Amino acid sequence: QLQFVESGGGLVQPGGSLRLSCAASGFTLDYYAIGWFRQAPGKEREGVSCISNSGGSTNYADSVKGRFTISRDNAKNTVYLQMNSLKPEDTAVYYCAAGIQTMSLSVYEYTYWGQGTQVTVSS
Repeated sequence: QLQFVESGGGLVQPGGSLRLSCAASGFTLDYYAIGWFRQAPGKEREGVSCISNSGGSTNYADSVKGRFTISRDNAKNTVYLQMNSLKPEDTAVYYCAAGIQTMSLSVYEYTYWGQGTQVTVSS
């Protein structure tokens, strides 16, 4: 059974950092592009970043460029999202998802989803 487990969320002060992890089980991540998405209360789910199956290409939403870094370790079947200089508007549930040969930040390009991890940025 394909499954993602996201971890690393929590409460952080503005300007702080968190690293999210997305660990896959039941399948090998090597074949998939992986995206990170977030959904704030009352808002639609939006794409944050994605990385190609090899890790050679990445894409970021304008709102997080220069602050967030996506990476992957296929040997550990895990993808990461390093989030620095966090802002209150980054508060959301963060999800990882797997897609085939895509560098899109559209939710419709991704098939398998995790359950999410809460990130709260507040003083």
